[in-house]
Amino acid sequence: MSRNFVIDGESFRLDGQDFRVLSGAMHYFRVHPSQWAHRLRMLHAMGLNTVETYVPWNLHEPRPGEFRDLELLGAFLDAAAEEGLLAIVRPGPYICAEWDNGGLPWWLTDVRVRTSDPGYLRYVDRFFAELIPSVAERQITRGGNVIMVQVENEYGSYGTDQAYLRHLADELIAHGIEVPLFTSDGPGDWWLTGGTVPGLLATVNFGSEPERAFETLKRHRPGEPLFCMEFWCGWFDHWAGEHITREPADAADSLERILAMGASVNLYMAHGGTSFGSWSGANRHEAYHATISSYDYDAPIAENGAPTEKFWLFRDILRRYNPDVPEVPQAPAALPPSAVALTGSVRLADAGTGIRSTAPFPPTFEELGLEHGLVSYRTRVPGPRKPYKLVVDGLHDRAHVFVDGELRAVFSRDADDALEIPGPAEIELLVESMGRTNFGPHLGERKGILRGVRHHQQFLHDWEVTAYPLTVPAGFGEVVAEPRSFFRGEFDVAEPGDTFVELPGWGKGYVWVNGFCLGRYWERGPQQRLYVPAPLLRAGANEIVVLELDQVGPLEVRLTAA
Repeated sequence: MSRNFVIDGESFRLDGQDFRVLSGAMHYFRVHPSQWAHRLRMLHAMGLNTVETYVPWNLHEPRPGEFRDLELLGAFLDAAAEEGLLAIVRPGPYICAEWDNGGLPWWLTDVRVRTSDPGYLRYVDRFFAELIPSVAERQITRGGNVIMVQVENEYGSYGTDQAYLRHLADELIAHGIEVPLFTSDGPGDWWLTGGTVPGLLATVNFGSEPERAFETLKRHRPGEPLFCMEFWCGWFDHWAGEHITREPADAADSLERILAMGASVNLYMAHGGTSFGSWSGANRHEAYHATISSYDYDAPIAENGAPTEKFWLFRDILRRYNPDVPEVPQAPAALPPSAVALTGSVRLADAGTGIRSTAPFPPTFEELGLEHGLVSYRTRVPGPRKPYKLVVDGLHDRAHVFVDGELRAVFSRDADDALEIPGPAEIELLVESMGRTNFGPHLGERKGILRGVRHHQQFLHDWEVTAYPLTVPAGFGEVVAEPRSFFRGEFDVAEPGDTFVELPGWGKGYVWVNGFCLGRYWERGPQQRLYVPAPLLRAGANEIVVLELDQVGPLEVRLTAA
């Protein structure tokens, strides 16, 4: 049945009645599809009437013209409709979201992203042509639940190309979008003058001081509805940084003040989920900071779907505006704690997953066609010569440095690392990508070694290169406790349930369960465990694989309850 959602002066109207959008962010790509229904019911039970999601372009077009899993967005919107929730879609093409490269594909290396560069727009238009029709057919005007669609994302934090924003809006309309289009930006003059589009609703993003934020919005866009499109009720963490939380009472106070002003709101995040695999991004200001795999975000609904103190405080507030909500569903079942012995291993160099090539210079990951993973670069320092500094120019992001087969150092991005060695010598650099910058002027960065490796002022050439995608090897032998190796174990499950993987005493690496990459771990923290959704497990035998790069701990992993 066709319905109607419109902007009427300073109000929204749903089927002719005044309507307050009470939304929560939940990303379909950060939650296992088998758990969508539970998480959506949790949003509804908290008092929300709408769910919001981004769409990551790089997930759906991993290589040029190669589209995959586009049906996931439609299935998620349908699941939200079944739960009685309306939906807001934010298709980018840039999304930020602490997601690798802000959602932009890694292969966009020959164009000016986020501009009206014709080469870039051709890629965007092709992606929208594949994606947007499924959104259009689910609009509320066509019997679906989509009430709003965003144009780009926080563009005022990046640029001023109005032709670009207008092109995106026109493309959305050309593909059938007829519900209100909007932009979202920070609540300041440079954001709102650079990122908004005349004729489209402007919304603002903030975490506190709603009165000040909305006063700024009203000065720039008088006579429009007030909408906080991202109410930052928590925050995200970086590796080697502090775990960031927000006092629940403080967040609840800001939410109450937003709603008291008659504004609509989207909780960012209502449920954060997990950046599985290598999808977590990074920030770069004075230095580079990679984001952890967990996207719990200190949200009211925790990473494993459990209600938090913040959930209950928010629920008390939201139900004053939306009292007809379901009961809070039962928390997902959890596995009992256990230890899993790691009984097999194979060295990374012997695992058979590497792709070998040669080059006169160290090629980047992108030149090798590698999205993420590791690359081994090998060459020879001529000699005889006295010791000079070995320097990597443009290291992105971390390198184990071997001299004549011996590990001599671990170089890090932005650290000005160097190692004095004489010649002749055989050197190898095992370089790891830690996530592409997802916000600001450094989008579209390359990984690997960007400029070269020098011995003193002389560049080294004639490289043997082995690219290692993040894949599980086929064969394992007797366990040998060496770093830069894969380790394998098995564990039995009577009935699948949620669990977390912990690796006390281990250094840094990746974990797979039944072939699915959970993400990165690092003893530096703040994250010390990886979430395992129950749908990844099966009754009976299950496999766990660890790729350890730095330091092998006790030959077991722990499965812990929430």
